[in-house]
Amino acid sequence: MNIIIAGDGELGAYIAKLLAGQNHNITMINPNKEFIEEIDSHLDLLTIVGDATQVEILRDAKASKADLVISVMHDEQPNIVTAVISKKLGAKRTIARVSNIDNLRTENKLFFRELGIDNLISPENIASDEIVKLLKQSAADEIFDFSEGKLSLFSIKLDERAMVINKSLNEIAEEHKDLNFRAVAVHRQGKTIIPRGDFRFHTNDLAYIITKPEGIEQIMKMGGRVRLDINNIMIVGGGRIGRLAAQRLEGEMNIKLIEINKNRCYNLSDTLNNTLILNGDSRDLALLEDEGISSMDAFISVTRDSETNILTCLLAKRLGVKRTIALVDNIDFIDVAQNIGIDTIINKKLIAASYVENFTLGENVSLIKCLSGVEAEVLELIAKKGSYITKKPIHQLRLPSDVIIGGIVRNGQGIIALGETHIQENDKVVIFTMPSGITKISKLFV
Repeated sequence: MNIIIAGDGELGAYIAKLLAGQNHNITMINPNKEFIEEIDSHLDLLTIVGDATQVEILRDAKASKADLVISVMHDEQPNIVTAVISKKLGAKRTIARVSNIDNLRTENKLFFRELGIDNLISPENIASDEIVKLLKQSAADEIFDFSEGKLSLFSIKLDERAMVINKSLNEIAEEHKDLNFRAVAVHRQGKTIIPRGDFRFHTNDLAYIITKPEGIEQIMKMGGRVRLDINNIMIVGGGRIGRLAAQRLEGEMNIKLIEINKNRCYNLSDTLNNTLILNGDSRDLALLEDEGISSMDAFISVTRDSETNILTCLLAKRLGVKRTIALVDNIDFIDVAQNIGIDTIINKKLIAASYVENFTLGENVSLIKCLSGVEAEVLELIAKKGSYITKKPIHQLRLPSDVIIGGIVRNGQGIIALGETHIQENDKVVIFTMPSGITKISKLFV
């Protein structure tokens, strides 16, 4: 595909790196010469120094021939303008990042579509949704649904309580004939492993599991997890993510929100009706203790500073909080944060990349998810009539070594994939793959 990316920070750079690795023709537009030079030195793509809201710049970038234009500047106005102009010039599809959540309402999305913007993305909105989902399904460290929950991806950190420690997948399958889930990957000591039959689980492994709804209780039991009752939560950071999460949870849970900026606290008081808003520094241990942090069931830190989020979550864990969630914008910090005890990491770059990548891999890809701290992705692909993937049972297919099939959704029912499972036309197939396997596996479905 011919793809144009307008971005003024790490998000644009990350999406460019991700898509450039998939053999797309990428053009990166940025007004900052130093930023462009940095991109040029690391990635094989075309770069233009300039303002993407200017018609001539977009003409130079050949927006008229673009299959996809992605504008993810920090401010939403340039993104809207860039997308509208690109569409008028002939771009096939446009995506604009927005910060005003009201723009995501159905009637507003229809309005922007009429202007020429095909899709709007708000990483902050998606992040707040993930936080809400994780607090309501407290057994998982990360969760992502396919086909409206017919299959789900769970990740859980295995500790000494897990029943599967030192057992192989073959042994587990022999002991439990009725498993409603399948392990598709394990992250261990900074490396991602696709497990085969003789693979044995170790303490501190981060296991990624494809499960049917009825398999969740099995996962919890075998993983040594107990479902937590989340009633009292503390949120640090009153930006868009913290505010949206509080809005969506305050009718169901008792919430205290700490924000260091006094003016923002006043603004929050206008939008949050049942949340206690506190003006203070979350790094102040006395403040946390005074506000009863030890009685909290969950602690969520979503300030703009990754280090603050990591440190405050560790402090909360030490003080007895059962569930911690941290916003970590620096991808290099994710693996470290997971290994030192933080339950869940939220990363806006990965959230946005998952959304954008859905539009780059062909019509047979119905969903894709970039995972936190793991250089791998989970895809949902639709099997076409006569495609290679439908020719034989899974164990007879010559699949790439960096790919594993986790499950299938057929006629609205989730099926855990086994060796003898035979994929049929129109099946939605959930696949875990390393980056090197994405293009290879996609070709097997057409």
